[in-house]
Amino acid sequence: MAEGAYEPAHALCMAVLSVTPEAAGAWFLLGVLAADHDNPGKAAELFGRAAALDLTDARAPAHLARCLMTLNRRDEALAHAQAAEARRPADADTLGILGGVFRRAGLQDRAIRLFEAAVALAPEQASYACHLAAARQVTGDLAGAEAAYARALDLDGTLYQAWSARVQLRLQTSEANFLAELEAQFADAGADGRLHLGHALAKTHEDLGNPATALDWLIKAKAAKGRQVGYDPRADADLFAAAQATYPDRLVRPGKGPSDRPIFLVGLPGTGTSLVTRILSSHPEVSSVGEHAGFGQILQRMAGSPVAFGVDEATLEAASQLDLGKAGTIYLRSQAAMVPGQGVFVDRGPLNVFYAGLIHRALPNARIIGLRRHPMDACLASFRRLFAAGTSEYDFAYDLAHTGVYYAGFDRLIAHWRTVLPADRFTELAYEDLVSDPVGQTRRMLDFCGLDFDPRALAFHENTAPAAKSSSGQGPIAISASSIGRWRRYGPGLAPLRAALEANGIAISD
Repeated sequence: MAEGAYEPAHALCMAVLSVTPEAAGAWFLLGVLAADHDNPGKAAELFGRAAALDLTDARAPAHLARCLMTLNRRDEALAHAQAAEARRPADADTLGILGGVFRRAGLQDRAIRLFEAAVALAPEQASYACHLAAARQVTGDLAGAEAAYARALDLDGTLYQAWSARVQLRLQTSEANFLAELEAQFADAGADGRLHLGHALAKTHEDLGNPATALDWLIKAKAAKGRQVGYDPRADADLFAAAQATYPDRLVRPGKGPSDRPIFLVGLPGTGTSLVTRILSSHPEVSSVGEHAGFGQILQRMAGSPVAFGVDEATLEAASQLDLGKAGTIYLRSQAAMVPGQGVFVDRGPLNVFYAGLIHRALPNARIIGLRRHPMDACLASFRRLFAAGTSEYDFAYDLAHTGVYYAGFDRLIAHWRTVLPADRFTELAYEDLVSDPVGQTRRMLDFCGLDFDPRALAFHENTAPAAKSSSGQGPIAISASSIGRWRRYGPGLAPLRAALEANGIAISD
């Protein structure tokens, strides 16, 4: 297994199990093999058998917890992570895996403790220091995060994701920046390395007041990765069409919904989903479940889709034949651990825009808010963002023209939801309106959600809860007029974006 010789390793495990079916170590190695081949469902089954056979080893329940978190089975994942922790793991790898599970679950303090233990056991491993830095960053411990990123990079200067994250921590100045180190590594890096280094260089030039240069670096950073992923805009065009077909007109009349607790925020990255979540969750009757993919994954499991993540056309086409009321009930049950009681909660999964019609059919009393922004600013925000590895649903953002085409499809889908969904269940909010009239727009949102006005919603900056974002940065979430019209600062470099928008029916006013 250590040498990557999977076929003989698999044969050896099966030989052992043919003689000793209760050999937990063999089941564990088969689980590792399945996980290494991107089959988390099968890996979870195998790790579960290993964990049940050996009640002392922490490795199997830790790996099982990681697989379950990947499958969006949060409650089960946490139960197995706690079981693994109770077995007192003494190796850095298991501690690091458990730290990752708790971090993804939003339990940053527990994650930090585990990552610190992993660093202490394996001080030569840069990855543990990097994970520790990321967890500290989410909690707002920027000094601690900076120290951990610095340690990681001292150990491994080619840990490119640490560079991109470290540069986000503070304003880069002409006196204090990493331009020389970043440029020196960029030329020799591969596609993934250039992506991280280029984003770090772009952020640095943004801070130094050179937006056109920043855009040049972003284009360079994304070019190789864009060629590697081979994005085809026609695939997303088919997805948008399939989404519209799930709720084609007003003739669809769902029955009475089981709950009016969920508020779904849908919008392109950078259109204000984090800000609006912060505002709403600062209301005493509202909680946040973060950037969630739960509803879509429930549909994928019910439809038997081979796709475990993102959005797929087959699930959208099959969804109308599913018991959507059951899907809504499963969704509500899945949120119970994160939102105890009967309070309202915000789910800000951007991909839920594809499921808005199905959400309304499954949860007719839920509210859906579509976040909008000026097309050029919205596209630029997506293009400037460094998305997490494996998020293929955002592959459009490696190219300016592709980003414009995607925006046009999103715009048409939002217009469809505006037409067919009830006005008391679907509304839109423009980022520019929120910035110019925060009090009025906050009142309107709360009223739409059936909530009384509370001034604490406007004091969202006093909310001390961690506010993880999908981008590499974790700066303060604030209402800022400076981000309106940002696209005008970048000059002719954005011409391909504007051309793509206009070619797809999106008028751009100067």
